[in-house]
Amino acid sequence: MEKGATQAVYILAIETSCDETAVAVVKDGSEVLSNIISSQIETHRAFGGVVPEVASRKHVEVITLIIEEAMAAAGIQPHQLAAIAVTQGPGLVGALLVGVVAAKSLALAWGKPLIGTHHIAGHIYANRLVAELKYPCMTLVVSGGHTELVHMEQEGKFRIIGRTRDDAVGEAYDKVARALGFPYPGGPHVDRLAREASEAVTLPRAWLEPDSYDFSFSGLKSAVLNVVNQSKMKGLTPDVAAIARGFQESVVEVLVEKAIRAVRSTGAKQLLLCGGVAANGGLRAALMARCKLEGIELIIPPPIYCTDNAAMIGAAAYVKWTHDGGTPLDMVADPGFSLEKWSV
Repeated sequence: MEKGATQAVYILAIETSCDETAVAVVKDGSEVLSNIISSQIETHRAFGGVVPEVASRKHVEVITLIIEEAMAAAGIQPHQLAAIAVTQGPGLVGALLVGVVAAKSLALAWGKPLIGTHHIAGHIYANRLVAELKYPCMTLVVSGGHTELVHMEQEGKFRIIGRTRDDAVGEAYDKVARALGFPYPGGPHVDRLAREASEAVTLPRAWLEPDSYDFSFSGLKSAVLNVVNQSKMKGLTPDVAAIARGFQESVVEVLVEKAIRAVRSTGAKQLLLCGGVAANGGLRAALMARCKLEGIELIIPPPIYCTDNAAMIGAAAYVKWTHDGGTPLDMVADPGFSLEKWSV
């Protein structure tokens, strides 16, 4: 090693917060050496959504194989690892436990530190896998369970300035998709149909108080159900394409406007988009167009790093590792884990 050079930090990361069993090896918090994902979508589709007990059992069935595959794909041996990272929360408690137990077992067997990692911090730091982050920055988190505006004054410091008061945006997409007759997961179906539609049903926008950065989507979901039911009562077939476009336009307008306002009010240098709904084509296109118009630097990870994956957990864990070191081995899975308390 040359004088002044630093040793590379390899982190094995495990993510089992919901219905993906994912393991990755990440170098220095930004270089993905492997990122293996075993999805349970086909299993849960029959139930119309994720069944927690089934998800946990599926994680148990494949976790060891996915760990072995991720290590082999990365070409890394256990002695080269700096630490083992795992999603500590939030998520489904049974699913989280599978990953936590696996990570603790590896940490003990291989003599490596453990890093309990926040799932949403992972989504946020997925952006570091594609670009250098500049602070202060603003993050729009959009997923099945979370819709938040998170301000980061510096690396690893999180302050939530806005959040949903009811349904998360991904949850709203799935409920609307079900009302329109699409299978789980419904978000991609609504997005595709919305972008193909030639017209849109006019639906309400929930702006809330003038200075609020919070979100609300339950009323919009009810408005969609009302349009569908009124059509059926009249003996008509609902125009699902126009409804999908109207729904998506309402969601996207509110998300984009509040995110831009948050950037302006905080003096953020960048706007980051993350979470499963960040893969939504309509939202990505609208945010890119608006940020270009406003002169705001926008970072969006590719879809593989938007949905649940372990590379993002490795990226966030690296930040925790460089500031705070490891987590005690008596760490427990926490389905209600606070992002702000996880700050370094």
